[in-house]
Amino acid sequence: MNPIPAAAALALAFIPQVGGSQSSGPAADTEIIATGHDTADRLTVQVKLGEHGPFPFMIDTGSQNTVVSSSLTSRLALPTSSRSKVIGVAGEMSVDTVEIDEINLGKRSYYGITAPVLERRDIGAEGILGLDSLQDQRVLIDFRKNLMAVGDARSLGGDFGFEIVVTARRKFGQLIMTDARVDGVLCDVVIDTGSDTTIGNRALQMAMTRRGRVTGEVTLHSVTGQELKADMGGARKLELQGATITSVAIAFSDSPTFAALGLEKKPTLLLGMREMRAFPRVAIDFKTRKVLFALPKDGDPSYFAPPGSSEVPGFVPLPTQPGK
Repeated sequence: MNPIPAAAALALAFIPQVGGSQSSGPAADTEIIATGHDTADRLTVQVKLGEHGPFPFMIDTGSQNTVVSSSLTSRLALPTSSRSKVIGVAGEMSVDTVEIDEINLGKRSYYGITAPVLERRDIGAEGILGLDSLQDQRVLIDFRKNLMAVGDARSLGGDFGFEIVVTARRKFGQLIMTDARVDGVLCDVVIDTGSDTTIGNRALQMAMTRRGRVTGEVTLHSVTGQELKADMGGARKLELQGATITSVAIAFSDSPTFAALGLEKKPTLLLGMREMRAFPRVAIDFKTRKVLFALPKDGDPSYFAPPGSSEVPGFVPLPTQPGK
């Protein structure tokens, strides 16, 4: 099987026994932040550590903890506090951690963050903004305008403008959407903004044996610097309780990420940025356990993507019901 050039650079999924407290501005405040993109087309934002910065941090809803690069740790002379085990997409390892007194994202501040230290060349940015900095808030990502808004649900307009609202269950801080289907196979879905590639576990691959296809091999690169081989395959469609994304590219692997979430035996997808960009806007509400999707309209590039195309994920709107 010939290798395919690497297409993923995933953030860590689970860090046991690393904690932190946070405090932000008033709940009604909304912070709108311009986003950038790294070389893997993942979202980055500018953050400050105390009075220092701003520095580009990747937004990763698949990471339990905020992470800082070793180069930034040295530049700011941040003292190491302890060591902790990090579980990433390609394995686990023990790393140093540092105490960050204050992280500023726009006008919002987070305090007392314990952050693992990883190499910048593996992260692709100066750090990672993880779930410990995003809990109890709604994160709205507008892919067409390259904007991200952080606030509570009311200040961000509630559910208005989102045709699909999925209630998820919470596990280790992650929001897990159930009742999704990949080519008819029932599976769980976790949104992972730290990956450009959608990853499926072996349980999903086995369930799709008669439906899916393997087209080659890909190497998944973890922010820990480790690598993992995966089978590159695809699915005709991914159904998310009201919307269908076509031409889904999936890297199948036995990543320890799934075991860390207790999902290694159940068909599961880590939904990457390539597929999420089929939607103009996605909101992740950690407080209410909702994931919201705005559907493409006429004229949106995703609306016109032809089913079966391998270039970009397409979108199939629901058929109009009689009398509506």
